[in-house]
Amino acid sequence: MNKLRKAYCRTFQTVFKIALPFLPYRKPKIVSSVREIPEVLEKRRCGRVLIITDAGIRAHGLTTRLEKALADHDMPYFIYDETVANPTTANVADAVEMYYDNYCDAIIGFGGGSSMDCAKAVGARIAKPHQSLAKMKGILKVHKRLPLLIAIPTTAGTGSETTLAAVITDAETRHKYAINDFPLIPRYAVLDPKVTLSLPPFITATTGMDALTHAVEAYIGNSTTPDTRRDALRAVKLIFENLDTAYTDGSNVEARKNMLKASFYAGCAFTKSYVGYVHAVAHSLGGEYNVPHGLANAILLPFVLESYGPSIHKKLHRLAMEAGLASEELSHEEAAEIFINAIRDMKKRFGIGDTVKEIREQDIPKLAHYADKEANPLYPVPVLMDAEELEQFYRMLMEDAEKEESIYE
Repeated sequence: MNKLRKAYCRTFQTVFKIALPFLPYRKPKIVSSVREIPEVLEKRRCGRVLIITDAGIRAHGLTTRLEKALADHDMPYFIYDETVANPTTANVADAVEMYYDNYCDAIIGFGGGSSMDCAKAVGARIAKPHQSLAKMKGILKVHKRLPLLIAIPTTAGTGSETTLAAVITDAETRHKYAINDFPLIPRYAVLDPKVTLSLPPFITATTGMDALTHAVEAYIGNSTTPDTRRDALRAVKLIFENLDTAYTDGSNVEARKNMLKASFYAGCAFTKSYVGYVHAVAHSLGGEYNVPHGLANAILLPFVLESYGPSIHKKLHRLAMEAGLASEELSHEEAAEIFINAIRDMKKRFGIGDTVKEIREQDIPKLAHYADKEANPLYPVPVLMDAEELEQFYRMLMEDAEKEESIYE
């Protein structure tokens, strides 16, 4: 990246960091069970609810307890269950229509990050009915209060229940972009481990590594605060202590509960301190090839960390200590290597590869451009890279692609 652009990015990030204490960040109120939702709705004087989820979650019966709780309190509810893995503008438009057709006054995002992102975008379109989502992309362009928004994560990874971001894919161009504004933070987050018990091992792993990516990128960035550093460290500790158990024994309620906590803490950390190039590249892969976001993050994380070099060794040392991997006596370089290798080992245990075979050489400049546009100047990364420099990560994921089948097929 040229010096002038570097100066612009760092100035932008510095101004944003100075402004952090004055911005209206808030954490959602935590609810421990879906059975408490009718009480929340009554308290907020809401009576007709739109539940936004996906077909798989509904088919597995995960919404049944919520539906029963609402029915027992005579609360009308309507379900939009066509959300796709990377929610599109078409999903949002269809759900908005259902909201209006049924005179709803509250929204529940029930699922992984995709369902919650869709729910946030629906809320934004209802708050600003005359403005397209494309006009809201970027920072602080929603402004208006959303209908009551409740988030129920069924995966312990995205952290979307805590964040001010909704990531949406344009249904026509396949361009993936983020909408970031404080009204998008859900009012309530339901951390109910019972809705995560049936999560398959591979999705448990990739979403757990999604949470790890959030915590790590928030911690190593240049816009941390004491609160975000503490939340990131909590998340990393909980993930290293519980993810393997949740992966091998999905019925372990304690491990599931701790992973939900980890995801929540990681979400709180990156909401304020933002993420980095892992996310920017992963979003472009999701938009172009529909690669699940948690999987893309997991594949990319050790590659990007290694590319930052000595600039993050001290911070990785602290993370390695929190994860129980290294002692204080080790050098920063040794501890950083141990931490990155631990992530690689984690990927191997969970059957997560190093390639995305769908990547085509001719697509790389376009994908890198999208990643560059998303990350710079917003993400306070340890080392700045432009589109040309970001191309290296796509090519890393192409190496030996013919030898290894893409695992999300």
